[in-house]
Amino acid sequence: MGKTQPVKNKPFSQIIGTGVGIPQKVLTNFDLEKMVDTSDEWIKSRTGIETRYIAEEGQFTSDLGTTAALNALHDAHVSAKDVDVIIFATITPDVGFPATAVFVQKNIGAVNAAAFDIQAACTGFLYGLELADSLIAAKKAKTVLLIGGETISRITDYSDRNTCVLFGDGAGAVVLRAAEDDHGILGVYTRSDGRLNNLLKLDGLGTKYPPTPEHYDQKMHFLRMEGREVFKHAVTCMGDAAEAIMERASLSTEEVDLLIPHQANIRIIEATAKRVKVPPEKVFINVNKYGNTSAASIPIAIDEARRQGRLKTGSVAVLVAFGGGFTWGAAAIRF
Repeated sequence: MGKTQPVKNKPFSQIIGTGVGIPQKVLTNFDLEKMVDTSDEWIKSRTGIETRYIAEEGQFTSDLGTTAALNALHDAHVSAKDVDVIIFATITPDVGFPATAVFVQKNIGAVNAAAFDIQAACTGFLYGLELADSLIAAKKAKTVLLIGGETISRITDYSDRNTCVLFGDGAGAVVLRAAEDDHGILGVYTRSDGRLNNLLKLDGLGTKYPPTPEHYDQKMHFLRMEGREVFKHAVTCMGDAAEAIMERASLSTEEVDLLIPHQANIRIIEATAKRVKVPPEKVFINVNKYGNTSAASIPIAIDEARRQGRLKTGSVAVLVAFGGGFTWGAAAIRF
């Protein structure tokens, strides 16, 4: 993982179904104006976000993931009993253990699957895509259900105006199978740099800072971010990743039909597109509607792009993301 190499001659892993699970509750910028010192104009001008969806009390990451999974399986015309592996990318699991993936497994009746979680923050879906592609290429699995889902609202400090305006909840899922032609995943590129782990983090809820009253008083169960530093690294790393995967897949900019970036904020999206010279009309944006949904961001965007007719049979898409860790990556797919 990481080093750019030519795509090897292997079976293609194809996305044959997509689905989403979105909460019903909408939190607008005008709602946030009543909660913290901010404004609709300030939020839109700096992030491009207008609304985000928030999980109801008693609604968990596995619930959103279950809805997304069922919708993806229905779209793919695949029975849950035919799923070999369930991979769930999340930084907001239902509980410390077992994995959120096993709750989804129970909910959908995927009795023949292995199920596990992965954690790579906002890049989690792309890390999962690489795992799914590798399992299918190695013929260790025929059908993989890959989910990215979050309830970021549960780790958001709504008294911190710098972070609370950014995040929303949701889940997206894809079903992958080996393709019989050259449509599918052309390549995946993933990287990380643990030296920068302190710039975007959640200290609490682990073993280093257990959930004691003292740590709760220090708000360690909320995410923290150094916004300017994150922005700088995100633009550089996402640009590098997009260029690397296009090189690996032997794609020119003109051959890319749609760039689907992680929906962090509009400035990062626009800067990344400019870096890789993809024109605005070829960039998919829905951050205005959902905000930053972390690992759910890209699978939600894929599903929405398909529903809008922007991804058709033969369309080539480049996916690119950046998240805490830092982690980053990109993928090229021919649909």
